[in-house]
Amino acid sequence: MTATPRRSCTGRAARRPGSGAAPARSGARPARPQGRPAPSPLRQLLALSLLPLPLLLTLPGALTGGGGGSRRWFGGGGRGESRRAEAQAAKDAAANAFYELDTAQRDLRISVETISAVDDSPAGRRAVSDFAALGRKIDEASGTYIAAVDAVDLDRDELDGAAASRARRALDGAKDELTRVKADLDRFAESLGPLLGKAETQLARLAPAVERAKQSLLATTSALDTVRAQGLRADDLAARLATLAPELTRLNEGAARHGVAETIQRADRVRREAEALRAEAERLPERAGEIDRRLVSLRTRAEALTTRSAQVEPVLSELRRRFTAPCWQDLQHVPEEAAKHVAQAGTKLAEARQAREAQRWADATALLATVRALLDETDEAVSAAGDRLRQLNEVAKDPQREIERTRFAVRDAQRLAMTGRQTPDPRHARPLDDAVARLDRAVTALEGHHPDYWQFLRETEAVRGTAARVVELIREERGGS
Repeated sequence: MTATPRRSCTGRAARRPGSGAAPARSGARPARPQGRPAPSPLRQLLALSLLPLPLLLTLPGALTGGGGGSRRWFGGGGRGESRRAEAQAAKDAAANAFYELDTAQRDLRISVETISAVDDSPAGRRAVSDFAALGRKIDEASGTYIAAVDAVDLDRDELDGAAASRARRALDGAKDELTRVKADLDRFAESLGPLLGKAETQLARLAPAVERAKQSLLATTSALDTVRAQGLRADDLAARLATLAPELTRLNEGAARHGVAETIQRADRVRREAEALRAEAERLPERAGEIDRRLVSLRTRAEALTTRSAQVEPVLSELRRRFTAPCWQDLQHVPEEAAKHVAQAGTKLAEARQAREAQRWADATALLATVRALLDETDEAVSAAGDRLRQLNEVAKDPQREIERTRFAVRDAQRLAMTGRQTPDPRHARPLDDAVARLDRAVTALEGHHPDYWQFLRETEAVRGTAARVVELIREERGGS
């Protein structure tokens, strides 16, 4: 509960200092008319002295001011009024403390509700529970204050000095308790600074995030309309956009139903998906044109490979005629595989064209990728036959060129291994020695009748690979120098 004064059983309520005159008390004398001044005590005394003695005895309050009150004309009145004034001052101070606490509690409740709406972390939940505990302390202090106010009517004429003193002490104690609880509340409010800052940041992000999501959806819808105007259906994009409709409904329902953090996350997700759809929609005309160009390009390439595949058989015939079987056996399947792959590529191209006409862009793109892979494989196989014949012709004509090229690679690695050393590192020397021996064996194999030139070329390539690995190892060990 907030620190709001409740009405007592006598109908009085705590009065805010400075808020106006004291409430009229029950049984108070009517106000004296404004036009006639009140008689002085001396005049009242003279009037009473002229009355007969029996009549004078019938007036119980004559010597006390005529009101039946306790404010005597002679003796002790100053001390009683002083205690009444002290009690009233204590009441005003307690009222000030009460309303300061009430205002602070109301302000802090807004902060805690802000944190509760945004932060569901353990720290956020602990802040809510701590505020509830403080609320119970505030209720207790407020109850003590209200009880002290209701206990004594400081405006009563018959109030004696002892009662006024007791009221002052009770009101002072209530004020001290209200001040202590207010200090606890202030410390708690200060501790909420980081949580409140984070929560306010989240709240500040909420409205812009939702608005950006809605604008992105609107822009995507406009992009799809533009694409359709160009004769492109974009059915898949429209279907994906339709799946965002329930998310838009939840955004419209707001954070009050779904929470601030969840709403911000949903808005960001909707914005990203909508922007991705818009980008695809804007690229759709370009994508259609690209697919058309690729259809033409791949069809031309397939036709060229069909012509080149027909030339593989003559190449194989020359290889068979001039070189031993190990030099060409792995190429025997090339003509059949080339024809098969070119035929498959033609079939996939036809399917890709159908997908393009149906505006199934993803299917068309996937089919064109398959066509390209088939043609790449065919191109590599057809090229391998011609490259093999060229390499074998070169080594058969001048094997010494290949030998010198390989020996140079090995010697270069050996020089690097000896740089800055008296003896080579065994980890470097052993592979290079093995490479030299392997090259010597390959050279010796060429001395026979019908040498296997293809095996010779594979051996020299392997020797150069060993030398390159040793060089790389040495440079890594020496820090790349």
